[in-house]
Amino acid sequence: MTERLALFPLGTVLFPGLVLPLHLFEDRYRRLVSDLLDRPEPRCFGVVGIELGHEVGEGAAHRLAEVGCVAELRESTQHPDGRYDIVTVGSRRFRLKELDRSRPYLQGEVEYLPEDPGADPWPVARHVHRLYRLYRHRVGASGAGRLAEEKVPAEPVALSYMIAASLVLDGHDKQRLLECEDATLRLEAERDLLARENRILEVLPMIPAGQFLDGSFHPN
Repeated sequence: MTERLALFPLGTVLFPGLVLPLHLFEDRYRRLVSDLLDRPEPRCFGVVGIELGHEVGEGAAHRLAEVGCVAELRESTQHPDGRYDIVTVGSRRFRLKELDRSRPYLQGEVEYLPEDPGADPWPVARHVHRLYRLYRHRVGASGAGRLAEEKVPAEPVALSYMIAASLVLDGHDKQRLLECEDATLRLEAERDLLARENRILEVLPMIPAGQFLDGSFHPN
């Protein structure tokens, strides 16, 4: 079964549980928020990655990723000139089936994806947890400063998304993690990525840390 969902193309991958603040100034996205606020909660739209092109400007051309994530609107502040500052939290993944351009902002027919832990995720989850602790230590030692304390979830699905949201990776790797069919496959991919990043940080410890996890992940 599919559902119609307003879409926000973005050059960032949103994961379930990740907090995503947005500053909206284009007319079409002001309209999107206004339409959402006219509805009862939960007020949701879809964040979908841009694989080619850019998201800024009316008529911007882009190719969208096949899999995106629902963003649940949690807070909104409207400025006198009509701009919005909003805070959203990622909830569930979807597969984009068809685009609808009949409104000022994009809409899509989406199919929601299951959250399957996969076959025996616990051994790889424990391994990933160890690699992640080492990764945080090395990122902190690289000049990123003291990293905020965090509670790492033990449950494999939540762990897989927290790790995916935390790693400093390019958009292609992030999208690949979002698209994994189950948590076991995602954790196995993260195990390999963490091993790679830990090797790099050991040799070149001054790699920029980027936006590291700082309490902006909620386990829903």
